[in-house]
Amino acid sequence: MNAESSALLRAAAGGRHWRLAEEAGGPSWLWLDKAESATNTLSRAVMDELEEVLGRLEAAPPRALIIASAKPAGFIAGADISEFEQLDSATAARALVTRGWALFERVAALPFPTLALIRGHCLGGGLELALACRYRLVVDDKDTKLALPEVMLGIVPGWGGMKRLPALIGPLAALDMMLAGKSVDARRAKRLGLADDCVPARVMENAARMLVLSGQPLHKPPLLARLLDGPLKPLVASRARKQLAARARAEHYPAPYAILEIWARHGGNALAVPAGDPASLEALIASPTTRKLLRVFFLQERLKGYGKESGFAPRHVHVVGAGVMGGDIAAVCVLAGLTVTLQDQSVARIAPAIGRAAELFRRKLGGSGKSGRGKGGRSEDTERAVRFALDRLLPDPQGYGVARADLVIEAIFEDLEAKRSLFAELERKARPDALLATNTSSLRLEDIATALGDPGRLVGIHFFNPVPRMPLVEVVSGAQTAPALAQAAASFVRRIDKLPLPVKSAPGFLVNAVLAPYMLEALRCVEEGIAPETVDAALLAFGMPMGPVELVDTVGLDVALAAGRGLTGGEAQVPARLAMLVEAGQLGRKTGQGYYRWKEGKAEKSAAAEHAAESAPVGLAQRIVAPLLAAARRCVAEKVVADADLADAGVIFGTGFAPYTGGPLQYLEDVGEFRIAGRAALQQNSGVTVQTPTQEKP
Repeated sequence: MNAESSALLRAAAGGRHWRLAEEAGGPSWLWLDKAESATNTLSRAVMDELEEVLGRLEAAPPRALIIASAKPAGFIAGADISEFEQLDSATAARALVTRGWALFERVAALPFPTLALIRGHCLGGGLELALACRYRLVVDDKDTKLALPEVMLGIVPGWGGMKRLPALIGPLAALDMMLAGKSVDARRAKRLGLADDCVPARVMENAARMLVLSGQPLHKPPLLARLLDGPLKPLVASRARKQLAARARAEHYPAPYAILEIWARHGGNALAVPAGDPASLEALIASPTTRKLLRVFFLQERLKGYGKESGFAPRHVHVVGAGVMGGDIAAVCVLAGLTVTLQDQSVARIAPAIGRAAELFRRKLGGSGKSGRGKGGRSEDTERAVRFALDRLLPDPQGYGVARADLVIEAIFEDLEAKRSLFAELERKARPDALLATNTSSLRLEDIATALGDPGRLVGIHFFNPVPRMPLVEVVSGAQTAPALAQAAASFVRRIDKLPLPVKSAPGFLVNAVLAPYMLEALRCVEEGIAPETVDAALLAFGMPMGPVELVDTVGLDVALAAGRGLTGGEAQVPARLAMLVEAGQLGRKTGQGYYRWKEGKAEKSAAAEHAAESAPVGLAQRIVAPLLAAARRCVAEKVVADADLADAGVIFGTGFAPYTGGPLQYLEDVGEFRIAGRAALQQNSGVTVQTPTQEKP
């Protein structure tokens, strides 16, 4: 916040959360600064006070009104989820939606121009409030994100978002955002028409004044978009429904189907849906999925809390190893604003990582195109942003950056002696206060740390592939790792916008320890004659993001074989076909052939694959998932993670385990132990005698 806005805020008068400032000859300013909170959320108290403010504004209309946040953390993060969790009935849920809908309808009906000045996150109810304003001005900042993510909680944007967003940007772009909870940055918001303008922070107040007083006509989407939101709605809804069915089952995730129905049949008004309809508020609030997805939200918030108190704020990271993993770690650090030196044996080995990073930067830093088009049709703004990012990614074959780095991450191949030798050298060169981290996925930290004069300096920071997409990072503590260093590592993980999961040094840590038996059980099913397509289809129907056989091909059969031998006790438990394919050099996606043939990065599956789930043996998914559940339970028992909640969080965000279940251990608690095949697998893997259930728990 600059001096100008600070002065306006000091002059503001109002209540505990909202403050209204009148500006002579100009617009009034309404600042939200939720008391005793670092983040603005639309709690019951905040909405109560907004209702009072609206009454004053209606009684004495100003020339114009700008709604802004007084907090540096963002605009508005949405409704207060803790209050939503406390709703004890469908009646209470309907009352909550009715209140928000009515208030934002009043905002939309104000007889003077209104503008939402958006800097930082603008989510859920925050975006719905902004949509109720006449204008929206976004600040060109890396933290500015606009989204309606309610679907991720199993609910719908009930305060006007389903009505106003399609009308503003067209239903195709709006449904793309709402059905998956996708966010858009400031520049994309401007391109979509979601924002009227996108400006730098230094001019945001003046730009807001000019826009709100401009009399500029309201944004209208193109004619085709208006037709798609009008008479052609049934066509759009039918197509969207088919696409949705290919991604998510209605019984697992009812909310996206409800959003589609509410938009198509009820004008985006959730209150208009009859109580007996599957898309109704009553049906959604009663859905087990809603409760589970709320649980996942709070698990994610718990992970975000790790590392907050460490005070570690690295600016320079040195990565050793420019392979796919190391290069992508370096690129993600650069995207977070850090300077990175990337070391490998030669510039030639580093060059492919720089090329991959440049493509990642183009995808993530796409510009508005205001300055014309550059090479290959890319905007000049994008290419400029990519160049600035690449300036912070420095090839360093000699390793000079080690001496200056706040954090050194080793990401070389999985060889114990090579890592020991490297860390002995790194300890000699690094600053005494620098963090030394390994990205090992299978070796014990205690074994690597024997090369260090101070073994307590070594911490594990274990990323997952593909690094830019996977949200979880395991922060691994060995027996001698200093607790403060583990906290600092978690702080770094949050700095690059990932979720840190504290784990103990143990074979496979958590994620690989549960994935290996899951994948191997799937391959045993293939060994028994079940088609890979059938196995994958059964697990996709269960709710996994990718089938386990395709997952094995994707990570590499050689990697899966090494993990299987390391985590399951030797050669006897490894499927023969897996070993045979590895020996033949058929390693999956990276060689073009594994359990599937791969073409242009996609697995080629038989024509029958589309209906393979219907022909799958009864209980196939349960059989394959059972070893994963047993391994997760074992990791809790052995204190690899502190508790079952963290195990659930780690497996969801580290493997994509079906979120509608609430996590593997929550799923096991809700459904009960599995039938014959699953029970045998659980008993074999955990040593626990399991009773056969007569039916699933409700």
